[in-house]
Amino acid sequence: MAHEASRPTDETPVLAGHSATLTGPSRDLPTAGCAPSLAAMTPHHFPLRVYYEDTDLAGIVYYANYLKFIERGRSEWVRTLGIDQTALRAGQGLVFAVRRVEADYLSPARFDDELTVQTKVQDHGGVRLVLDQTVLRGPQTLFAARVTLVCLAASGKPGRLPQALIQALTPG
Repeated sequence: MAHEASRPTDETPVLAGHSATLTGPSRDLPTAGCAPSLAAMTPHHFPLRVYYEDTDLAGIVYYANYLKFIERGRSEWVRTLGIDQTALRAGQGLVFAVRRVEADYLSPARFDDELTVQTKVQDHGGVRLVLDQTVLRGPQTLFAARVTLVCLAASGKPGRLPQALIQALTPG
């Protein structure tokens, strides 16, 4: 697929509407130069429970599983924005890939803990999106990460962020 063909078009619908249930105020606003939308200002919360399979021999969550938890949180956040990632890939040849993760493991989670993955937009540009994600047990932060995502075309080269996502992140 040629790079030109992978650019977003108005013919490929990927935005299903804004019926997201986003809760809580954000202290970190995007710094992309334009006023942020409600979706960009408001953290998304994704609840999960720690299962036995998530723990290690010490009975705490195995470190790599936090990356799985925040991946689930990101996927659900994108879904609440109305972005259908399967349709995006099929229609425009675009996918999101993790470019960088900066992670801090602050306190362990244990079997049967009820956790929340919080996702907030920190910044976005032409091909990248920076998110702050935390894993919480109640008000306590157990894990914090800054995740940089890039949009890739079918060729594997950088592709522009989908227009539907830009519209969801900026007022209009």
